[in-house]
Amino acid sequence: MGRRFRDGRGRLVVPGEGGAAVRVPLEVAASYRARTKGLLGRDSIEGAMLLTPAGSVHTFGMRMPIDVAYVDRHLTVLAVRTMRPGRLGRPRLRSRHVLEAEAGVMAGWGLRVGVVLAVEVEAGAGADSGHSA
Repeated sequence: MGRRFRDGRGRLVVPGEGGAAVRVPLEVAASYRARTKGLLGRDSIEGAMLLTPAGSVHTFGMRMPIDVAYVDRHLTVLAVRTMRPGRLGRPRLRSRHVLEAEAGVMAGWGLRVGVVLAVEVEAGAGADSGHSA
């Protein structure tokens, strides 16, 4: 079963080679209001933003190009794209969550198609079921 998130903060965990993992600051946007705002009006983001549930995104009104990762309900990366401002992303079949970050950073984290991510939420921002995905 997939996981339900609430608005809040945490860490995105990207597994690396040899068991090492990259931990990235994460903002979770689970409410309609938070998902709608997303990264609009920002010049930068530290780490990433998880939009959930979400199957597609747009960059109308964005000030910066962003990396976008489409993720299924098991937190497996389905696709990674870089989008310039003013673009409409194609909806992805099976995508349940979308990660957004500054353009170019996801490759440095080792985030690519097929990687299974983990999300650690801070106390008070927890998931509705279970501790890990």
